[in-house]
Amino acid sequence: MKYVRYGEAGQEWPGLIAEDGTLRDLSQLVADIDPISIADGSLAAAAAQWPTLPVVEGSPRLGPPITAPGKFLGVGLNYADHAAEAKLPVPEQPVLFFKATSCINGPDDDVILPEGADTLDWEVELGFVIGKPAYRVTPEQAREHIFGYLVVNDISERTWQIQRSAAQWTKGKSHDTFGPIGPWLVSADEIADPRSLDLWLKVNGETMQSGNTRHMVFDVFQVLADASQYMRLMPGDIITTGTPPGVAMGMKPPRYLRRGDVMELSVAGLGAQRQRVV
Repeated sequence: MKYVRYGEAGQEWPGLIAEDGTLRDLSQLVADIDPISIADGSLAAAAAQWPTLPVVEGSPRLGPPITAPGKFLGVGLNYADHAAEAKLPVPEQPVLFFKATSCINGPDDDVILPEGADTLDWEVELGFVIGKPAYRVTPEQAREHIFGYLVVNDISERTWQIQRSAAQWTKGKSHDTFGPIGPWLVSADEIADPRSLDLWLKVNGETMQSGNTRHMVFDVFQVLADASQYMRLMPGDIITTGTPPGVAMGMKPPRYLRRGDVMELSVAGLGAQRQRVV
């Protein structure tokens, strides 16, 4: 199932893209697509009734497909060739960092280039959402703790990330609009193998990134298992799993984002995003 939240920013309604391709309203059955409706099973139960749900006419804006996650975690340097372009060693363990949940943005909403920031970068990534509590699980157990998958653009201000953050990157990852997610939250049963998904990103129509999740250093299940050793992962938590090569920072010379630039990106089976830098 493809879960969505549609409507004006801050006033989204829960919905889904049904098997017949129509947008259906879920608001009579669940208050929102959030940690509560994921954890108590009400979201999945409501989705099973899709043939009886009202059709939403027109083409409303799609917002972030989940709201109020407790955590938004990222994984750094999780593709060996991306580590090489960053001139950093391939990590022996997953590199974890936090993105502020306040940075979450709709998939097609504008991305802000903050005043004083001149090294804004893109990162297309596969993200996943926790479906039930995970604490000290194994990679073999990890699959059963994933509710679904989504596209993430891990927007990064490199100067803030590297020069102002010492050994952690949260400063460069957390400004408002630096976390576009969606357009859909696709239930895990629709993704046969998250370890073999194509992903790409274009800037102003030019392909910058093209990769496949098979090239991850640590796959989705290893990432979840590792993170669960250090913190209890809860329903609704978002983890984004790293980016393939082709970021602005790795170019010679670097080609950072400027106002007016347009990013387009996608992960196979999870939909596409489009953002303008403002």
